[in-house]
Amino acid sequence: MKRARRWDLTTVLGVPTGIGFILLGQLLEGGSLHSILQLTAAVIVFGGTLGATLVSFSLKDVKRAFSSLRDVFLDNEPPIEDTISLITRLAYKARKDGIMSLEDDVEHVSDPFLRRGLGLAVDGTNPHTLRSMLDAESLSRDDIDELPARVYEAAGGYAPTIGILGAVLGLIHVMENLTDPAKLGAGIAVAFVATVYGVGSANLIFLPIAAKLRSRAARSAKRRELVLEGILAIQEGMNPRLIDQKLRGLLGIDGQGRTSRVQAKAA
Repeated sequence: MKRARRWDLTTVLGVPTGIGFILLGQLLEGGSLHSILQLTAAVIVFGGTLGATLVSFSLKDVKRAFSSLRDVFLDNEPPIEDTISLITRLAYKARKDGIMSLEDDVEHVSDPFLRRGLGLAVDGTNPHTLRSMLDAESLSRDDIDELPARVYEAAGGYAPTIGILGAVLGLIHVMENLTDPAKLGAGIAVAFVATVYGVGSANLIFLPIAAKLRSRAARSAKRRELVLEGILAIQEGMNPRLIDQKLRGLLGIDGQGRTSRVQAKAA
């Protein structure tokens, strides 16, 4: 299976759409974009949020969260249906020529989890042992895949509170300069804009990113579940048609009309 890098249109369109309509509303109310561009507020909110996040997670975890941003905008995984089709083709070959015939196919499988599972099956690993090993690896991978989502979720929780802190600091600045009207506007601007940055970044950036990454992690977990069940079914010698139907049933899709095409490819 060759991984295809394709843009995730919901993310690519969603982020500018959300921010764009909010800015449009600001303009429609007679406001200006300049009025919500406050460096001081940005430093307080984003700097404070970053600091709180660093305290909550290790530097390695935060770096991994930053690197995972490409998974928000780019969908690198092939459709799960392709994985099911591959497993079914392998099942046809194993049923026809024996499971040892899959030894050469193992090296050409790009999915590491499927490759390891097939390798264990070809080596004659006991089904119970194979399930235990792959289950343990899958659970470990679940924790790793969930980590970036937890980082952004934490940032989404901190940002609004830091925004309120920025608002309080702005009001303190206002109170300190009540006798100097020229400085009141800047203090009030920081107070309100900091709140906008905190609430806006949490609900338009951090929390949506966390949700997207969690969705990606759930899809990967489902793929591993299907791979595990498929490998065990191949090892058991189950009819390839039944394997296809079983995996598609676990995925919640209708497999009618697919088995014949998979069989044709396998032939």
